[in-house]
Amino acid sequence: MDKENSDVSAAPADLKISNISVQVVSAQKKLPGRRPPLLGRQLPLPGRQPPQRPIVKAKPKKQSKKKVPFWNVQNKIILFTVFLFILVVTAWTLLWLYISKTESKDAFYFAGMFRITNIEFLPEYQQKESREFLSMARTVQQVINLVYTTSAFSKFYEQSVVADVSSNNKGGLLVHFWIVFVMPRAKGHIFCEDCVAAILKDSIQTSIINRTSVGSLQGLAVDMDSVVLNAGLRSDYSSTIGSDKGCSQYFYAEHLSLHYPLEISATSGRLMCHFKLVAIVGYLIRLSIKSIQIEADNCVTDSLTIYDSLLPIQSSILYRICEPTRILMSFVSTNNLMLVTFKAPHIRRLSGIRAYFEVIPEQKCENTVLVKEITDFEGKISSPYYPSYYPPKCKCTWKFQTSLSTLGIALKFYNYSITKKSMKGCEHGWWEINEHMYCGSYMDHQTIFRVPSPLVHIQLQCSSRLSDKPLLVEYGSYNISQPCPVGSFRCSSGLCVPQAQRCDGVNDCFDESDELFCGSPAPTCSISSFREQYKASPFACEPVKSKASGADKNSCQTRIPCNNRTFKCGNDICFRKQNAKCDGTVDCPDGSDEEGCTCSRSSSTLHRIIGGTDTLEGGWPWQVSLHFVGSAYCGASVISREWLLSAAHCFHGNRLSDPTPWTAHLGMNVQGNAKFVSPVRRIVVHEYYNSQTFDYDIALLQLSIAWPETLKQLIQPICIPPAGQRVRSGEKCWVTGWGRRHEADNKGSLVLQQAEVELIDQTLCVSTYGIITSRMLCAGVMSGKRDACKGDSGGPLSCRRKSDGKWILTGIVSWGHGCGRPNFPGVYTRVSNFVPWIHKYVPSLL
Repeated sequence: MDKENSDVSAAPADLKISNISVQVVSAQKKLPGRRPPLLGRQLPLPGRQPPQRPIVKAKPKKQSKKKVPFWNVQNKIILFTVFLFILVVTAWTLLWLYISKTESKDAFYFAGMFRITNIEFLPEYQQKESREFLSMARTVQQVINLVYTTSAFSKFYEQSVVADVSSNNKGGLLVHFWIVFVMPRAKGHIFCEDCVAAILKDSIQTSIINRTSVGSLQGLAVDMDSVVLNAGLRSDYSSTIGSDKGCSQYFYAEHLSLHYPLEISATSGRLMCHFKLVAIVGYLIRLSIKSIQIEADNCVTDSLTIYDSLLPIQSSILYRICEPTRILMSFVSTNNLMLVTFKAPHIRRLSGIRAYFEVIPEQKCENTVLVKEITDFEGKISSPYYPSYYPPKCKCTWKFQTSLSTLGIALKFYNYSITKKSMKGCEHGWWEINEHMYCGSYMDHQTIFRVPSPLVHIQLQCSSRLSDKPLLVEYGSYNISQPCPVGSFRCSSGLCVPQAQRCDGVNDCFDESDELFCGSPAPTCSISSFREQYKASPFACEPVKSKASGADKNSCQTRIPCNNRTFKCGNDICFRKQNAKCDGTVDCPDGSDEEGCTCSRSSSTLHRIIGGTDTLEGGWPWQVSLHFVGSAYCGASVISREWLLSAAHCFHGNRLSDPTPWTAHLGMNVQGNAKFVSPVRRIVVHEYYNSQTFDYDIALLQLSIAWPETLKQLIQPICIPPAGQRVRSGEKCWVTGWGRRHEADNKGSLVLQQAEVELIDQTLCVSTYGIITSRMLCAGVMSGKRDACKGDSGGPLSCRRKSDGKWILTGIVSWGHGCGRPNFPGVYTRVSNFVPWIHKYVPSLL
């Protein structure tokens, strides 16, 4: 609990690059296993004496000492042993030298671009076979060759290849190129993107006098601010330089009124498509995607990516889609070019895209508005190119003025909110309103921001990285001395709703603030009257609140109209109870509100010890331990055979958001003793998650392998609460996990721990922390003796429903001030607020 791509193969393709492919020599074949044959001839070993001459008697002479021959058996054995030793040592030395010189090597690819400012674009540059393109490509390649052959990477540099020369809205030429290095795999870590890019940027000589970003790069006038260089993939390199064309197309569009289609599909094999889109100078490209059929994955394999360039440069990504969609989405470039890549390398069912692009003029996002003397919303402003996703680095300016000094400006944001800027950066745009700085974040409801001034100057700076969701804002005036009209209630989001709608059981404020802290429930119909009509629950009729009709509080209407505030049964009967699904009470006459509701009814907690103790085997069958690179990191809850629910902050960051290093351990009581382990196939973090406030701290995880039914005694899903379910302060619940037992601990517990906590009143929770939203709830004990801690994040807050004994996932361990501190309870994600979002990805729970 927070209290506190690789596609580079071992050898490059034969793409006119000399000496890249290096043969790998197996050392195993060179190791001496048998004695090598001796060089030269073998001498016969002495075994017999030569034949003697006949003995002739003579006078006895003085006996002389017999001379021993040098090439006797003993000396030859010694010489042979010495020779063999020298031969073995020489062979090992030569083998070691050979292996060290022929170690495995890899090719490293970098995609980049820069703008040449003093050369006019020619139409012939679009033709790769033209003399003009080849001449310009040769010039640029020679310049890059000179830069890197005189750098620290000179011995690894192989070559550069110019892929495209295009026009651009800033004038001059925009050159897209690849740089290839070849080096031993073991040294590949030295090729950081910043290092390679720095060599190129440092080679541009700029003048301090004229204070311009344009400098000289070996004679070329290059805009230093335009230089971009990122690591790339071999497959992208092969496709974009034309050596492996496959599914690659180039489109040049010059007509403003036309839709240029982009459609492709396949049922088997693979799709690796690159679409290069170029418009006439001075215009932009809008890509509209009608539908995408793709395997919902982790963005590493199956994806559609939109680039603000003609090469797949990571820093120029506008947007990436990694799941199927049939909702129309459109994106706008910042220049007159765009690259669309579609990758589905392992097609198991129909995959493809249906889209089109068009040429559009640039828009100026600025306006001066005179607001009328009407205390209501009278007009709208929006992000650039609405309803398209707005491009990165855009800027908007609005000036508002009211007719009276007593009136201020009210801004109603749709699914968006702005809060005071902290030390951290703004992920979804930053706002300057009358010289005060604010950060924007996405919500699932409306919010109102009021500026108590008759003259308001607003500036929006878009995100500098990716395209973002379109923004729509209504504006109007309001009485500064009275933000909400008489007889209305002001929601925490800034909205004003009629006072009569307060505590009526309907979420009129979107953030539930009109339904919090209600002293007594809204009146309901009498049970006897209802049972005579439907034989079910008292919610199937609507209370009559007015006595003018001749009825009293306990009388009922037999049927109410169906709308978004009612629940519709299978027999088309509607009643005012939005959270009827799977709440343990049969409300519909046909029982359709409780059909298909399967989750754990385990009652083993009756035998548990209260207050931070070891658990029993199988006691919490929905508890999951998530391991990152082999180590326990967070918790999660089983909600179906292949889906888990956890906290978004566990996966915040590039490394943590990749499912590859994650594994889920189910049916486990002691760490390392899981009954079932599965890799994580997919991580879905809520799109509105705010890493600064921990709002919308929820994430779904899809397992690569569904857990088997044979383990249902040890693994069971926990029930998802009904949408909008209310909880009562003081209700007893349980928090479980393998996290730290104390705030000062350095590591978590080996045995699953459990602690009984109680739900804290929301007003008390807000007064304690001050930043509690309606998507959060507090639980613990005010004495601070029982709480979750670091390592428990993402784990369940389990509450048992009295009506049917089922366990409900009421909360997810999110954050808090320290661990177990007095007067600082734990803060949990309120799961009931995310039921529609969960059903979007896990419809089987419906």
